[in-house]
Amino acid sequence: MEFIDLLLKRRSVRRFKDEDIPKRDLEKILEAGLLAPTSRNRKPCNFLVVENKEPLEKLAKSKESGAEMLARCDKAIVVVANTLISDTWIEDSSIALGYMHLMAASLDIGSCWVQIHLRKTAEGEDSEKVVKEITGLDDYFRIVGILALGMPDGEVKPHALEDMDKSKIHFLV
Repeated sequence: MEFIDLLLKRRSVRRFKDEDIPKRDLEKILEAGLLAPTSRNRKPCNFLVVENKEPLEKLAKSKESGAEMLARCDKAIVVVANTLISDTWIEDSSIALGYMHLMAASLDIGSCWVQIHLRKTAEGEDSEKVVKEITGLDDYFRIVGILALGMPDGEVKPHALEDMDKSKIHFLV
């Protein structure tokens, strides 16, 4: 598969079958996160795999909207950045999430990035604080997002090159 084909194939999947992700595929997704580049190669990201339904259901309520699929996914990966190691935790976490999202697509596994940083629950609580309480993380850890993973329920149509808005491309001359 050409890299452009993988980029076109990658979609946010929010509906999952009640089917386990193969263990080796999960390992490959996590390896992609570990291979993601970080500022000055400091590698501040850790990957917390959530497999049990009870915490997944709690995480599904960690923000006002857009996290519901966590209650129905097979697994989720909370990307946790150590702020004592790097001040570029937002960028480093985002790149790791993107790499894992692409690896999942290459394996025909559905995934969806759940934004946590700068979000609130339906009750107005800070989403990051809620996720830290659910997972027991220390205060110096920060969370940009969670990657929901599962076998897609239904067809996932790829993007098309013709749909790109090339008016977003500008050249400085």
